[in-house]
Amino acid sequence: MRKLGISIYPEKSEPQRVKEYLDLAAKYGFSRVFSSLLQVDGDVDLVKANFKEINDYAKAKGFEVIVDIAPRIFSQLGISYQDLSFFREIGADGLRLDAGFSGAEEAMMTFNPQGLKVEINMSNDVHTIDTIMDFQPNAYQLYGCHNFYPHNYSGLGLDFFKRTSQRFKHYGLRTAAFVTSQVENSFGPWPVEDGLPTLEGHRHLPLDVQVKHLLAMNAVDDILISNCYASEEELKAVGQLDLSLVTLDVDPVASLGDIESKILFDEFHFNRGDQSQYFLRSTQSRVKYKGYDFPVFNAVDTIKRGDVIIESSEYGHYAGELQIALKDMQNSGKSNVVGHIRPEEVFILDEIKPWQKFKLKRA
Repeated sequence: MRKLGISIYPEKSEPQRVKEYLDLAAKYGFSRVFSSLLQVDGDVDLVKANFKEINDYAKAKGFEVIVDIAPRIFSQLGISYQDLSFFREIGADGLRLDAGFSGAEEAMMTFNPQGLKVEINMSNDVHTIDTIMDFQPNAYQLYGCHNFYPHNYSGLGLDFFKRTSQRFKHYGLRTAAFVTSQVENSFGPWPVEDGLPTLEGHRHLPLDVQVKHLLAMNAVDDILISNCYASEEELKAVGQLDLSLVTLDVDPVASLGDIESKILFDEFHFNRGDQSQYFLRSTQSRVKYKGYDFPVFNAVDTIKRGDVIIESSEYGHYAGELQIALKDMQNSGKSNVVGHIRPEEVFILDEIKPWQKFKLKRA
């Protein structure tokens, strides 16, 4: 199953605040935690105690806990890639290598006796994962996870993200990427706080829209909120999503009829396999409602990108077919515009592939 996750930074927050956030995230179905050891400094025993308290609390709430680290921190904390018991001692389920070793070490680490997951940085278009796989790791203990980018304009581009993600998906590994809360004064591990997305295009989008975009692409499995603290409103909106497919919000027209409403919001949709460049087509409704009279009632002159259409009976056997416009086009006078995709989500339409399933929800 795809999982949702949050990020916590115990060295920057009071323990009680972190625990309250874990409680809230658990309430809305979140089950992964990302934390970071990259910024820790000081007494090793104190670091262990601080992280163990929070990690144990998270695990008691059902969270899987992965902590971020790099080889340079191993020596600072007295850790060897041959002995990962430190991570079990702080209550972690795994470690994410922000920077890696040669490939042989990572492969060996996946056989650690503590059963810890080893997560690899996905945000480089290099052969790192291929090299690790050449050394025959325990793939069941191997994850991939993208970076996040706190500086404006430093996040990944869409094509690069897809390419680097495919390197890991090719091996069937569990993967993850980050989205960013839009709460003012939210923070991450670094002093710069311009948001913390993996994809630069997500930096200023509503949190649920970022998640929907990742669901539509199906490039990664798990989706993690990188900064804290996300609001309860954001957690609730994301937690209510069906993570198996993309759900698009639709603002219906006021004159929408009962059957048209059922087609929009009650039917299961998938994009027709022989996809048009002008619209997505969900054709099963024209079969189910064959013979029903679909009158012309909102045949606007120009159909706009993001408009949702249900064909009228004037279009013969197309009557009742649902379409979503990918481009502006002239209306024949027979097509009813029955609603509009939420403006922030229109760009997601470009990611819906032939035969891909989707839902429509009343905005």
